[in-house]
Amino acid sequence: MIVDDSAVARSVLARMLAPFADFEVVALAASAEEAVALLGGNRVDIVLLDLDMPGSTGLEALPAIIAKGGGARVLVVSSSTETGSEAAVKALALGAADTLAKPGGEQFADRFSATLAERLRRLVPDGTGQAAPSEAPARAAPVFATSKAHKGRIGCLAIGASTGGLHAISRFLQALPPRIGAPILVTQHLPTTFLPLFARLIENACERRVRVAQDGLLLRADEILLAPGDAHLDLERHGGRVKAKLSSAPVDSGFTPSVDAMLAAVARAYGKSGVGVVLSGMGRDGLAGGRRLAAAGGRILVQDRDSSAVWGMPGALACAGLACCVQPPAALAREIGAWAGAER
Repeated sequence: MIVDDSAVARSVLARMLAPFADFEVVALAASAEEAVALLGGNRVDIVLLDLDMPGSTGLEALPAIIAKGGGARVLVVSSSTETGSEAAVKALALGAADTLAKPGGEQFADRFSATLAERLRRLVPDGTGQAAPSEAPARAAPVFATSKAHKGRIGCLAIGASTGGLHAISRFLQALPPRIGAPILVTQHLPTTFLPLFARLIENACERRVRVAQDGLLLRADEILLAPGDAHLDLERHGGRVKAKLSSAPVDSGFTPSVDAMLAAVARAYGKSGVGVVLSGMGRDGLAGGRRLAAAGGRILVQDRDSSAVWGMPGALACAGLACCVQPPAALAREIGAWAGAER
């Protein structure tokens, strides 16, 4: 479904997708209200949503579109989502799977169609609400209704995510008890320009202190430390104290910041008291670091397929047999809260 108040934009986007046999435009909507109404009678896998529309804006209508979409992923295509924009971060935090800035002029019909198709293929389900074949792990993952993990002390909680991760992180942190007695690390694949707004959104969502990591910053219980957009979040232990260390060392996943690097750091600094959580994201960043954490005796929890925008990262860990719990973000947070409560 294409949702845009401009008839020209709707027509151009539809023509761009026409050459690709794996996409079919099943509905067009000129407003957010019309989109919500149409979603009740159309099977839609992906919604292309503009934000700047009269009446209810795309941002205001996003939660209703997701709720009515029956699992449809939302790709925001709007001129308001330039890199670092507040609108882009808010859309991702509200549940949009991805954002793409709408170009203007000749560029609109130049290379944009290929970029659009590539972004859609990251999100397109296979008909059962599952990730695209290129992102789905090779074999089906087990789904645990309850945790198989031992109830040990939580020394550090490390959260990693990518595409679709902002919404998942917000859901997770909102469901986490106010006190778990451990520092919380977050690596989300985001450009550096997004970090200040991302930090504010998380702080408002969970009412915890949030800081962007710097060299030498001391980790404190129940505070959140974000990996910067241009470096990995590493750790150094000095006796009973652990400090942040920024690293630019290359990693196999190719991402900066890398979830692999963060989980490996937690394994070194905290061993069996380290807990890793991997949420929605494309690719396999976190798999190598998850192996390190599991080998050190730590615990790993991952988001389930149905609630993930893209089940690449969590699915890789689940299918490798490294996850002790595979559930939606809020359920994962409650599980960790139960561990923390049992320890206290």
